[in-house]
Amino acid sequence: MPSRLGRRGLAIGIDIGGTKVAAGVVDADGRVLHEQRRQTPGRDPRAVEQTIVELVKELSADFRIWSVGIGAAGWMDLSGSTVLFSPHLAWRNEPLRANLERLLRRRVLLANDADAAAWAEWRFGAGRGQSRLVCVTLGTGIGGAMVMDGRLERGQYGVAGEFGHMIIMPNGQRCECGNRGCWEQYASGNALGREARELARADSPVAQEILKAVGADVDAITGAIVTDLGLNGDPTSRELIGDVGEWLGLGLANLAAALDPGQFVVGGGLCEAGDLLLEPARRAFARNLTGRGFRPAAPIVRAALGPRAGMIGAADLSRVSARVRD
Repeated sequence: MPSRLGRRGLAIGIDIGGTKVAAGVVDADGRVLHEQRRQTPGRDPRAVEQTIVELVKELSADFRIWSVGIGAAGWMDLSGSTVLFSPHLAWRNEPLRANLERLLRRRVLLANDADAAAWAEWRFGAGRGQSRLVCVTLGTGIGGAMVMDGRLERGQYGVAGEFGHMIIMPNGQRCECGNRGCWEQYASGNALGREARELARADSPVAQEILKAVGADVDAITGAIVTDLGLNGDPTSRELIGDVGEWLGLGLANLAAALDPGQFVVGGGLCEAGDLLLEPARRAFARNLTGRGFRPAAPIVRAALGPRAGMIGAADLSRVSARVRD
């Protein structure tokens, strides 16, 4: 396939999640030219590394690849060489970059998945042109990242952006991190599903459409199902989405007080709800913003790149890194 082989500056981006590993060939304009997916092979780090190697080899067969970038959930050290901790896999102080560079015999960039998604939105998506951008990703939990003056802001130790674990309700819902009242327990896909299940278990008459959608199996209710019902007009689902949106707006107001960004970009699966989520968030943000009425308020916009953002960002970061290292 000569036309593919002739492209310059192509990079492979790989997004590692709890259930899937997505890989794609990305050009210098952020376009995904080809992609492959695999199921995440359990929690075994070696099996995940082998899956990455297989994907890179498959995608490299038809393309001349410049660099490889990996985006994974977890805390990375500041050098981007070691996964200090990953919630989905048994990575604990794992020298992942060195392992993969040995297996692939090429340079590899390692990044947090939220950082990769934020970089993609800043470079090619909803955050283009912003000098101070904060991205929040709403999925099972809440991921976060910042691009400040053209660079990812990762903090002193490389673990900045854990916005989902700001405590906004002391002694509130227990979080997987060990604390109570974390933001992601109120403004995430998991939170939406939990609230709907609680309503259904109370045998509330307003939850009948939700129960009908899952054949009366309360445990089958998820945030995605509630989102779909809300988009199709179910008033209870819309109300639940609106409640989550209010918690989202409150958290964003706290971030604005601390960081004063020029724009918030909100992405992740929960954003499929669109303005059912974002309009309540904007109202709550305006109501809770410190100095409201006497300061500019950062706009809150929906991410543009969807589930490919992490893949695109990891690829582009690896391309930039390869140029610097050369």
